[in-house]
Amino acid sequence: MRLYIGCPMWGYKEWVGSFFAKRTPPGDFLRLYSRRLTTVEGNTTFYAIPSAETVARWRAETPAEFRFCPKIPRAISHAPGLEMRRSETLFFIERMRGLQERLGPMFLQLPPAFAPTELAQLQAFLGFWPTDIRLAVEVRHPQFFETSQAEALNALLSEHHVVRVMLDSRPIRVGPEEEQLVLQARERKPDLPLQLALTSDFIFMRYIGHPRMEVNEPLLDSWAEQLARWLTQGITAYVFCHCPFEVHSPSICVALYERVRILVPLPSLPQQADTEPEQGRLF
Repeated sequence: MRLYIGCPMWGYKEWVGSFFAKRTPPGDFLRLYSRRLTTVEGNTTFYAIPSAETVARWRAETPAEFRFCPKIPRAISHAPGLEMRRSETLFFIERMRGLQERLGPMFLQLPPAFAPTELAQLQAFLGFWPTDIRLAVEVRHPQFFETSQAEALNALLSEHHVVRVMLDSRPIRVGPEEEQLVLQARERKPDLPLQLALTSDFIFMRYIGHPRMEVNEPLLDSWAEQLARWLTQGITAYVFCHCPFEVHSPSICVALYERVRILVPLPSLPQQADTEPEQGRLF
C-alpha cells in the first residue's frame, strides 16, 4: 500500500522561510524537498533533456524511496507525428533510466489539438514504449471525455497497462468570478470533466488546488476517501498537488496525505520543514 505525493517542482523560491528553512540556498532545494515529500512531477524535462551527470546527481541527492515522474519532452509530445518519435523517445527513456530505482511513472501530456482521430498515433507510440517503464498519459481534447471516445482511449491504455491521468481543476473554478479569473490566468489548465479511470495497477492524479484551504477541504475529504479505497485494493497512487500560487502546494500535499492516513495505514511523511507555509491571501 503506497501513496506517493508531491508538487510539480522541487524548487520554488517562495518556499524559503516556509516549506524550506530560512536562507536555504537553491542548491539544497532537491535534497530538502525529497526529505519532506515523496515524489515530484518532473516538469523540467518537458523543456530540456538533462545530462547524464545531472540525472546521476538527482539520484544521489534523494532517498531510495523517492520517485521522480519525468514529463516527456515537448519536442516529442507536441511535435507532429507522435508515432515517428521512436528514436527521441527511447533516447529520453535511457537517459531517465539513470535514476534507477527512483524512476517512477513517466508522464506524456498530449496537446489540446490531439484528437480521437489521431488515436492510431498513440497506439503506435505505445507499441514501442518499453514494457518495464510505467507511463501515464494525459489528454486534453474535449472529445476524449465523451463516452464512446473515452471508452476507446481507456481500452487502448488498459491493453498496454498505461494509466490515464486524472486532472481535477474544480478548485480554481469556484468562488467569486474575479478570483476565478485570477486563478485560471495563473494556472492554465483546461476546463474538462474529471475522468476517473483505472487502466493499470496505479493511478496518476493531478489536483489543482485553491490558495484558500477552506475551498480545498471538501474536495480533499472526497479524494482521501477515493484514494483510501484504491490503496486497499492494492493500487499504488501518485498524486501531485498544484496551486496557481505555488507557495501553497506543499501544504495541500500534506493536508491530503494526512486525510488519507486517517483512513488507511500509511507511514508518516518524511520530516517536515521547521516552519509551516503561511496561508496567504489572494488580493
